[in-house]
Amino acid sequence: MSSLLVPTTLISSSSPLQRQGNRVSVAALLPSCSRQLFPDLSRSSTFCVKNRCVRASIQEDYKSATIDVVADVKAERIVVLGGSGFVGSAICKAAVSKGIEAISVSRCMQALSRIINYTFLGDVFYANWDEILVGATAIVSTIGGFGNEEQMKRVNGEANVRAVNAAKEYGVPKFILISVHDYNLPSFLLSSGYFTGKRKAESEVLSKYPNSGAVLRPGFIYGKRKVSGFEIPLDTVGEPLEKFLKATENFTKPLNSLPASDLLLAPPVNVDDVAYAVINAVIDDDFFGIFTIEQIKEAAEKVRL
Repeated sequence: MSSLLVPTTLISSSSPLQRQGNRVSVAALLPSCSRQLFPDLSRSSTFCVKNRCVRASIQEDYKSATIDVVADVKAERIVVLGGSGFVGSAICKAAVSKGIEAISVSRCMQALSRIINYTFLGDVFYANWDEILVGATAIVSTIGGFGNEEQMKRVNGEANVRAVNAAKEYGVPKFILISVHDYNLPSFLLSSGYFTGKRKAESEVLSKYPNSGAVLRPGFIYGKRKVSGFEIPLDTVGEPLEKFLKATENFTKPLNSLPASDLLLAPPVNVDDVAYAVINAVIDDDFFGIFTIEQIKEAAEKVRL
């Protein structure tokens, strides 16, 4: 037995439906070809008019089979370490725009509640991973900073190493690290706590996640950045510089081999490009390894389309 609902607005004085008191013949609803296929409907099926719809009871003389259709839909849930920061908040926004659940872990709480699903206030060294990593399909780390040598090693290196190990321990499938371009600096400058910390974190990601870990190495990241409530329009410098370097790259390429040349020649990266490249890493299982500035931009374009 099955039921069919028809709006009563279809039944008017000019309607072809046949009324019998408060009953309507179902045969009138079917085209002539359908009536030939289902001749019994004209004899045994009626619509009982009730309120704003018409209900039809149709006796079925055949057995129906149930077909189960199962769709394999992967629900993504990412944890963004430093999610309230300049880059982290852009990643959270990009994730939500693509239907990905985003969770932020940050020492500084900002108004992200309108953007993301959950925000945890905490330090990665003392984080309650049992609560944070439940159901996570990827961790994205934007942790980094400056200070004295020990502080930079701790923030850029040890903090990220701890996060990688926690992700591996809790079975999180992917880890994505926002690192930094080396700017073709001489080795004595790359030995600073900032760069040694970053490279230590990179090594940990690639060793623990050889086939699903991604390390993004952007240069100067521009966009509208808020610091202590004030908006710093980094894009007013970064965007024109990026276009200029793009237009002159054929002339500047011979200079790339010079030590520290990338301090002037490495193109800036829009913060949204970094964010969408991260989303690409989240949804594409073939996206892993180290990604340069140009590769970050290419990855972002694939997701923007």
